Amino acid sequence: MRKLLNEELGRPSLEEYANVEKLPIVIVLDNVRSAQNVGSFFRTADAFGIEHIALCGISSTPPNREIHKTALGAEMSVAWSYHATTLECIEKLRAEGYTIVAIEQTEGSTMLNNFIAEPHRRYALVFGNEVEGVDQSVVDVVDSAIEIPQVGIKHSLNVSVSAGILMWEMFRQMRG
Repeated sequence: MRKLLNEELGRPSLEEYANVEKLPIVIVLDNVRSAQNVGSFFRTADAFGIEHIALCGISSTPPNREIHKTALGAEMSVAWSYHATTLECIEKLRAEGYTIVAIEQTEGSTMLNNFIAEPHRRYALVFGNEVEGVDQSVVDVVDSAIEIPQVGIKHSLNVSVSAGILMWEMFRQMRG
């Protein structure tokens, strides 16, 4: 066994990637404070063909050196927008027909291993601040919540790690 060289991976160019069919998913960042976490979202969204990232509130926006450090250029391949508030963003996405899902530990949340993505549904996945999580005012207006099962004493993951888990599961279910 040998590692493949970058040239052997069959990566599309930026122009080719723009034409790749994307998953009908918008990632919504509710006041994610770390620009490096934001960069990780871009890189992971690029890997799984996510349609769009909505940066809300205090979340950093490109161009940004710290975002670029972890995104490694994915901030150029993934469509994004900025919204002053997460509630404003959710209102817009709901009007466009997205199902709004908080990634949060809530009363009545669905454990990720029990979640079944509907193939033709459009999803907006809301990820929260590194300390406070998804703001309660946002939780109050979402359609549902997904929780990542955990058994450790912390019962929390880095927000970009949570994003990787959710994006992989959505990719796995929606692309097969």
